[in-house]
Amino acid sequence: MSTPLRVLYGGSFDPVHNGHLAIARAARDALRAEVSLLPAGDPPHKVGTHANAEQRAMLLDLAVAGEAGLRVDRRELRRAGPSYTVETLLELRAELGPQVPLAWLIGADSLLQLHTWHRWRELFALAHLVVVQRPETSLDAQHLRDAAPEVLAEISPRGLPAGALAGRPQGGFTVLPLPGLRPESSTELRRRIAAGEPWQDWVSEPVAACIARLNLYRVPAVIMAASPTSASP
Repeated sequence: MSTPLRVLYGGSFDPVHNGHLAIARAARDALRAEVSLLPAGDPPHKVGTHANAEQRAMLLDLAVAGEAGLRVDRRELRRAGPSYTVETLLELRAELGPQVPLAWLIGADSLLQLHTWHRWRELFALAHLVVVQRPETSLDAQHLRDAAPEVLAEISPRGLPAGALAGRPQGGFTVLPLPGLRPESSTELRRRIAAGEPWQDWVSEPVAACIARLNLYRVPAVIMAASPTSASP
């Protein structure tokens, strides 16, 4: 019997919202996989987070509670320094061995910036890459050729049907269409909370209650110093 595919979905989740859950569920259902959500401890591609790492992870715990096939993995919170994806995958490979099928889940916007990530070409030696395509985004070859030719050259020979990812441990690439437009974004959610505008319907009830109880995101965060431009996920 083959080993089930494991999908890793990283991000700052600042805060987690219903759009994040829609992506995780879509990956779980389409790939028949367990999806681990990994909150970043020190996201190097962000200016800064607005809630601390443990608060963001706690909100994630509340969001996925009772959701079959979704779990929170805190490993990036326990590791000092930037949350580089390649280091997370190396850690997982050391734990799980070379034959367990792994896939890293990203959005189309991240695919266009993949060539800026730390040791990005090594990712394919460690995991598959699954890209979530929202209905309003384009991932055609011409768009990729114009925006990220190095990425297009790397992924072109790696294309696999979603159902084939579980049959090999790493190295594949597939696009996962996300049905339906999603209005949520963490940036807009934080703005709405700080402005006192309606926001609760963008998150689950337990997440909304916790944000209110801890008074999170009520005051716009002070902009932190930007990370060096060489830093990448």
